[in-house]
Amino acid sequence: MYRYDLISCHDCGALHKRRPVLPREKARCVRCRSILYRGIHSDVNRMAAITLAAIFTFLIAQLCPIVELDVGGYTSSATLLGAIRVLWMEQMQVVAAIVFLFTVLLPAVELGALLYVTLALRSGVRPRGFDHLLRAVGAARRWGMTEVLMIGILITIVKMTSLAQVVVQPGLFAFGALTLMLAIVVSFDPQMLWNIGEHLPGPRRPAQAEYRYTPHTRLAACHSCGLVAQDQPAAHQRCARCGTVLHRRRPDSVGRTWAFLLAATILYIPANLLPVMYTHSLFGKEDDTIISGVVYFWTSGSPALAAIIFIASIVVPVLKLAALSLLALTAQRRSRWRPLQRTILYRIVEFVGRWSMLDIFVITLTVALVRFQSLAVITAGPGALAFCAVVVLTMLASMQFDPRLIWDPIDSNGENHA
Repeated sequence: MYRYDLISCHDCGALHKRRPVLPREKARCVRCRSILYRGIHSDVNRMAAITLAAIFTFLIAQLCPIVELDVGGYTSSATLLGAIRVLWMEQMQVVAAIVFLFTVLLPAVELGALLYVTLALRSGVRPRGFDHLLRAVGAARRWGMTEVLMIGILITIVKMTSLAQVVVQPGLFAFGALTLMLAIVVSFDPQMLWNIGEHLPGPRRPAQAEYRYTPHTRLAACHSCGLVAQDQPAAHQRCARCGTVLHRRRPDSVGRTWAFLLAATILYIPANLLPVMYTHSLFGKEDDTIISGVVYFWTSGSPALAAIIFIASIVVPVLKLAALSLLALTAQRRSRWRPLQRTILYRIVEFVGRWSMLDIFVITLTVALVRFQSLAVITAGPGALAFCAVVVLTMLASMQFDPRLIWDPIDSNGENHA
């Protein structure tokens, strides 16, 4: 029992009638002003061409060296995969796996799935595994961090200029181009591809009858494909289009948010106190924490980079913990206080969450580049593992929080789903 002409706001749950919008226009929720969908060109040929170009650029970026250092005749260069391998060999397997996941595997999944789907749609066929592939695209986008990695590369290059002669390699330009291409690819709405696939021949889930909407109909919106369905009392109800388990509200949302926040708060202390890098040189051993890195850039004449690292690695995690705690507490108490402002706060938290990984990417590249045998070697410290865990836990906390709980006390039929 479903309706294609309805769309549910991701942030507040308000229902809207889907209407066509022109390219570059946005359809916004009338209640919380969240963007429901954008007007973009639905040319599958254009999507396939840009995605294919992004894949070639992605391969060049992964295989070519990013930068080369030269110190007194000693040279050192690194690719992203090589930097991840160095972390792995230094017993930092968890950090290496997370960096690989966010910068290599998930962008590859997104691009590969999109290319397969768009080529099939271009041929007028709904491909096998269509639903699972588009669900994978949506999941990969939430965790892929190519744009954060690009800023991390630039910060690393500036940092290395005071230690060695820096020679830019093709991988740097490839990552720059890839960042721009992925910005275009992200504009391809999977829900639009789902709508295109609905009218093409090919394997699909069994069809269900549409329901007749009334003000008293209980609805559940699929967060994967956007289909609005009639809420059924049966447990584990699945979306008729993509097979995702449907929930009117995310189960145990507040409780899970509190659990991730508590774990992140505990780990935030060692993340800032323990060394994130060890420098072994002819002058001895030096420990570097996140704070010492900020001080280094400030005293070396790069206050802008010092500010970026300070905001991304220290200010943002603290503000995220405070903001998510406020959201969870007010949702748990079913507060009616400033719902629009709290929804905007939630959007900000979701947007800035990934940027805290900036310091981890800088550490990854620095450890791989500074390998000059007896002259200088930099290794990762336990603080990097703790900080990486803080970033992941806070992102999980924001994903577990259901922003529709903010608006439930205001609705006449609101229920306690916390």
